[in-house]
Amino acid sequence: MTVNRRQQIIDAATRCFALFGYKATTMDQVAKLAEVGKGTIYTFFKNKEELFDQIMQDLILEMKEVAEQAVDPNRSFFANLHHVLYRGLDFRRKHELTIKLSQEVKAIGTKVAQAGMKKLEDAILSFIQKEVQQAIDKGEIKKCDPKITAFVMLKLYVALVYDWEKTHPPLDKEQIDNLFRLYLVEGLAP
Repeated sequence: MTVNRRQQIIDAATRCFALFGYKATTMDQVAKLAEVGKGTIYTFFKNKEELFDQIMQDLILEMKEVAEQAVDPNRSFFANLHHVLYRGLDFRRKHELTIKLSQEVKAIGTKVAQAGMKKLEDAILSFIQKEVQQAIDKGEIKKCDPKITAFVMLKLYVALVYDWEKTHPPLDKEQIDNLFRLYLVEGLAP
């Protein structure tokens, strides 16, 4: 059986970053968990930041797969968007690495962790922006700025899923869908 040392290191580092955060993770911890010498890590990655960047790239690809699987060409733009956002945020909420990095960013503002979380958010926004543009092209939604619209949609969704439950009982998937439709599809005007 051939052992993929590079993947072994990535897996171990992902667990370390999820347990300790970016700042508190050391290459010694990664080496110990990966069961390799510290020098072996440096044959694949020049430093901790490069290793972390690889992990974030892998996480973004994994999240993109989750989003693409949520899209059904037989559903409307808004139904697909709801499924994509819900599955993406659910993925992010359950993924230990994103939880730890979010905590680290809030608690101590580690620059590398902030940059990693920004890359993740930018990837989500890019995906939504592409979907918005396709919906505009198909005539499913009014002509608008896809970049701004993607931003507003994501922030509204985050507010309904995360921010609301900080001081209120969590909303279920149907409630979130109804509110999302009310604010973005129907509007509040009578």
